[in-house]
Amino acid sequence: MKRSLILLLCGTSLLNACSLPASRGKVREEAAAPRKPALRTTADDGTPISYVDGVEIQKVPFRAGVSSATVENLAKQQGCQGGWGAGLVSEPGPVEVYRMTCENGKVFMARCELKQCKAM
Repeated sequence: MKRSLILLLCGTSLLNACSLPASRGKVREEAAAPRKPALRTTADDGTPISYVDGVEIQKVPFRAGVSSATVENLAKQQGCQGGWGAGLVSEPGPVEVYRMTCENGKVFMARCELKQCKAM
């Protein structure tokens, strides 16, 4: 009776050991070090993407607004000239915000309320 009980317990423990997943240690290693996706180098339009501390800087597409020419003239008075010109950053409406990149790398921004523009 004792012998059959010992064989039964050994067989049960052997079956339990076989049912454990073989990759148990590997799962823990992968969970400890999650993979990071590769950083993109170019935007959809082909221009290079900038990163700050590993975070992609959102690129706003250029949109001309009602007061774009006025903002460009205001920027020119302050010594800022750029290639694309002044683009609308906010939604069109009575109050609009424009952004213009200068040749020297600085950014000129202006706020226009009912077509009356002032530098920010």
